Amino acid sequence: MQRIADEVATCRACPRLVAWREEIAATKRAAFRDQTYWGRGVPGFGDPQARILILGLAPAAHGANRTGRMFTGDRSGDWLYRSMHRAGLANQPTSVSIDDGLQLTGAYVTSPVKCAPPDNKPLPEERDRCRPFLDREIAMLDDLRVVVCLGSFAWAIACTGFGVRPRPKFGHGVETVTPSGVTLIGCFHPSQQNTFTGRLTEPMIDSVFARAAALAAP
Repeated sequence: MQRIADEVATCRACPRLVAWREEIAATKRAAFRDQTYWGRGVPGFGDPQARILILGLAPAAHGANRTGRMFTGDRSGDWLYRSMHRAGLANQPTSVSIDDGLQLTGAYVTSPVKCAPPDNKPLPEERDRCRPFLDREIAMLDDLRVVVCLGSFAWAIACTGFGVRPRPKFGHGVETVTPSGVTLIGCFHPSQQNTFTGRLTEPMIDSVFARAAALAAP
């Protein structure tokens, strides 16, 4: 896992993403002007013995691209880690910096695209170029039983990667079992667009993680 993390952090394979992540790290957001941004590829994070994989989209420009850890330092992470804490998968409900003591038990968090993309929209070729990193992360998770897919992008990536044909339509709480026996669960992404509008509520995301924990139980 450390080798993969090192390679992710130093990858410069996508010129557009490299330029964007470094521009954001240099210009910063006013609220974080005194902080040093990570500004590199962001590897996955969590328990190497994870039975549950949480799959997002890509690092947030002023979240993980700033802190260096997925879903850390932004509103989406606030929702995600609170719910994981309530499900017994995280030791604390907050994630503000890479050294804040957050630990995951039985869970691993990552994304198909490792660099922050402009407008949160990676190009197909960027997605495909980054895919081997995700494949290697998944291959390291020998105990994997459940994948929680945060959003339709993650759902499509997971269905393709695990060989689900035909691909079921994405929806919150939708489940499908892969040929290898891993269960994929759809979950609306905890983006501000979804949480501010009420499309995703805390009971909704909690129900997904409660279900994932139940399916992953020995």
